[in-house]
Amino acid sequence: MAGEKNCVDALLRKIEAATAAGLDWIQLREKDLSGKECSALTREALRRVAQASSNTSCATRVLVNDRLDVALAEHAGGVHLGENSLSVEDARRVIAAAQPPPQNFLVGVSCHSLEAVQSAARAGADYIFFGPVFATPSKAVFGQPQGLARLAQACHAVEIPVLAIGGITLENAAECRASGGAGIAAIRLFQDAGTLSLAVRGLRRQEY
Repeated sequence: MAGEKNCVDALLRKIEAATAAGLDWIQLREKDLSGKECSALTREALRRVAQASSNTSCATRVLVNDRLDVALAEHAGGVHLGENSLSVEDARRVIAAAQPPPQNFLVGVSCHSLEAVQSAARAGADYIFFGPVFATPSKAVFGQPQGLARLAQACHAVEIPVLAIGGITLENAAECRASGGAGIAAIRLFQDAGTLSLAVRGLRRQEY
């Protein structure tokens, strides 16, 4: 139990640091937690993000992976769905029936093909994670890297934002933007950054 608490505490400290650094979105991906544990983590993450955001000019949004029930109950900024998760259509029905209805609540989807990108957009997704664009161990299960050409195809096939994911680094993030990506999503880039604020500033400079 002490080990689990230490892991949660370490994660929450990273969330605070990411917020202070000015990241736009933070996705909670703790897939092994029970509903109760996920709710508790989301609630505390939102509290800490709100506190840390008060000292920055950036309003960081917290997204919950898969658990639409938790995201709605805890008033998170949105839910992120995998290709094998709840469908966007079903998610939209649940959201529409929620009382009170959530404000500015995002529904995002991970997609690994052009067809999936177009289907998610038609279904009413607000944004898409597309990849893996580059080789990365965490996305190896989804096959060979898509590459920048397919990222460009995905970005130009739909009108909603498409964010590149998979093997993203400070060096290749600009290529993703040049290919039409609205942004990037990453794990190792931020985990391995010596100073999060410097990494975020480097990415921000590429936007202009």
